[in-house]
This record gives sequence, C-alpha cells and structure tokens, in this order.
Amino acid sequence: MIRIQRAGERYPGGDPEAGIETRHAFSFGSHYDPDNLRFGALLAVNEERLAPGAGFDEHPHSHTEIVTWVVEGELTHHDTAGHETVVRAGDLQRLSSAGGVRHVERNDADVPLVFVQMWLAPLTPGGDPSYEVVRGIVDPVPYELPAADARLHVRRVGPGARAAVPDADLVYVHVARGTVRLGGEELGPGDAARLTGAGGLELAAATDAEVLVWEMRDWRKAVG
Repeated sequence: MIRIQRAGERYPGGDPEAGIETRHAFSFGSHYDPDNLRFGALLAVNEERLAPGAGFDEHPHSHTEIVTWVVEGELTHHDTAGHETVVRAGDLQRLSSAGGVRHVERNDADVPLVFVQMWLAPLTPGGDPSYEVVRGIVDPVPYELPAADARLHVRRVGPGARAAVPDADLVYVHVARGTVRLGGEELGPGDAARLTGAGGLELAAATDAEVLVWEMRDWRKAVG
C-alpha cells in the first residue's frame, strides 16, 4: 500500500514573523490528528525554513532520536551536553535525547537555511544523551539508527536515473529536492510517500533529485 502526502497537505507551524516556517507531516501541537500520530518509528518529519538570524531558543527533548538533514545553508547547534557544531548541506546530525537534553538551533549564516528534522521513537527509553554529525553521507551506504531499528538512505539521482527503494515492512520516502516518480505517482519537493509491505519499487528521477528514504521494521515486531 502507498499513501501519498503532498507538500501542501502538511500542517503549517513555526513563527513566520520571526523568520521560522515549519511544515509538519504528522500530528503536531495544535494540529492534532489521531489518525496521523506516527508511521513505524517515525513520530515527526518537519520541514524547517529559517531566515538569517532566526532560530529556536533553548528547548527540551527526551526519549526521542532526532535526525536532521540539512538541505541548504548552515545549522548552528549547541546543547546542554556540551556539543557545539555547524551542520552544513549534505550533513546529517543525530541527537539521542534519551533521559533528557536541551538544545538551541539557529541560522547564524547570512543565507536562508532549509533542513528536514525527523523524530523517531527509540526501542528503549531513557539512558544518557548522545550526539554525532556525519559529514557528507554517501549513497548507497545507509545511516544506521539501531536505537530505533531504522536506517536512512539518501538517494541522489539525476534525470533518467533510477534508485531502488528498500524492501521492508515500512518505508517512508521524503523528497528534499527535485522530482521523482514512485509507483506511478510524481513526487516533488516536500511530497512524501508511506509504503506498507510494498516491494520491488524504484525511484525514477525526472530532474536532479535528493530523496530521504527511511527503512523500518514494523515497531510492533521490534518490541515484540
């Protein structure tokens, strides 16, 4: 089964007057939807756009694996565990909030910042926070997130090229840039697809494209 969510169907959020524009794929804050709380391990897939100088002041997280993919610009991060980094386009950041951590996310550059932030439920809550930045993820090597029994594939494909979609219980596809076809549907920037038990599919690029693909086991199997 394939469920498509178009970019325009995301829930709006953020604070546009403060230079923060957010589009939520899942139920979030005041946009409560009991039928859209999670997909597999995924709890949130937020598209964030920060104007120069804008950002999120210090705020808490706990019991969540937070994976951030920078599409354009530079994200400045620092947290109460002592990590201070600048994450650039093509870099992946992971913050395991575990028993609790606070962090700040800002655009301290003079150009707009675009990033996708994805929250995943860990198999086991608690523990100590941990953090890493992976510079320049290389397709087809996936980023493994064993704490959530998930892995992220970053597919970069040019016009006319194809890339396999993993065969898994659950697959989440997010188009970060460009246009691709999947299962007979054309997907553009911000569009997403949720695949359940669908095998043998491919992404076919109509333009240069960058696509984030989460491969997940059914969480009920993972905890059972």
